[in-house]
Amino acid sequence: RYVAKYTINPARAHGMANEIGSIEIGKLADLVLWKPALFGSRPEMILKGGVIVQAQMGDPNASIPTPQPSFSRPMFGAYGGGVGYCSVAFVSGASVEKVSTEYGLSKRVLAVKGCRSVAKKDMALNDYLPNISVDPETYRVMVDGVHLTCEPAQTLPLAQLYNLF
Repeated sequence: RYVAKYTINPARAHGMANEIGSIEIGKLADLVLWKPALFGSRPEMILKGGVIVQAQMGDPNASIPTPQPSFSRPMFGAYGGGVGYCSVAFVSGASVEKVSTEYGLSKRVLAVKGCRSVAKKDMALNDYLPNISVDPETYRVMVDGVHLTCEPAQTLPLAQLYNLF
């Protein structure tokens, strides 16, 4: 369910799930590889349609293979013909033909579908709608009749430590 928050659910919400958002035959696969400690913050490598478009890399002129600091840098798919091959422009269905012909884009132009009718029930592993109530005087939060409590966090994941460079 955590991966769905980054992949298929946003694609469904924006009407693009027929083309992106999951790894299936016929879809443009966006694969993002992460080191587990940096999940959601700093991808190690991004592949689109099987082409590397971005990766963590140190100084290209360094004399050792693992220089620090490393930065997210554009790769092969971010240059030349790779840009059009790895890209899709999502537009309204009414403008697909006009955008394709008048703007001279090298990327595919596709229409979004179903984004006006999408609802919580359409989300993968995220369709539960609990009854939530908050007492305005005590600020007690109840979810389906159960009082929710939470101790203050001692550490926060994906905070400033992960984004120094």
